[in-house]
Amino acid sequence: MSDLPLSDRIALVTGASRGIGRAAALALAAAGAQVVAVARTPGGLEDLDDDIRKATGRSATLVPMDIAEDGALDQLGLAIHQRYGRLDVLVHAAAILGPMTPVAHIEPKHWDRVMAVNLTASYRLIRSVEPLLRASDRPRAIFLTTGRVARPKAFWGPYGASKAALENLVRAWADELENTKIRAALLDPGGMRTKMRAEAFPGEDPMELPDPSEIGPLIVELAQAELGLPTANVVFSDWKTAGKLASA
Repeated sequence: MSDLPLSDRIALVTGASRGIGRAAALALAAAGAQVVAVARTPGGLEDLDDDIRKATGRSATLVPMDIAEDGALDQLGLAIHQRYGRLDVLVHAAAILGPMTPVAHIEPKHWDRVMAVNLTASYRLIRSVEPLLRASDRPRAIFLTTGRVARPKAFWGPYGASKAALENLVRAWADELENTKIRAALLDPGGMRTKMRAEAFPGEDPMELPDPSEIGPLIVELAQAELGLPTANVVFSDWKTAGKLASA
């Protein structure tokens, strides 16, 4: 029996081909988890699998898909059920920035796409994996959010609105499951050296930002932590300063 902290745990990571999702997948795999990696880009998933194999000697389960596609997440839940019978850890990192433009100038198709990926897919994911999480003895669900929820800013309308709705959705879901073993966390990574951050702040020096790999240990910690209801967000910078999670 391996003494790794997440040995034999099944972990689903969305947005796993790059950025924070990729960092989460690598960290969870290094901690012993069997990672089910979801992303739109097969090449990025294959690169992730290569790195997991090099680091651990094990392979990931790769699922190339658009999470906003009708029925995709229902099929994913069924596939995980058939292969593993349960889900122990969920890290939902997949999201898109959308257009950085005044609210009155947003084209409906762009608004709909941001909401489909960042919000509706989150609801569909919860709906699909809740039965799998219930089958685990210690299920944990981690959802990536943003400080833009608390600090709205010009041109961030679709992204901020979708994440505000996500936070409300996750808190409502967690409250519904208070008397189960499922525990959820909302994680605010802050500014990190990711492609999305570069799109939002093209003039910023990325080397002044934390590398996404730095958040990996926090995600592993959250996957094991005794969590209460997510009434406050877990903030990466606070954890990094304190060196530990605040009391749940």
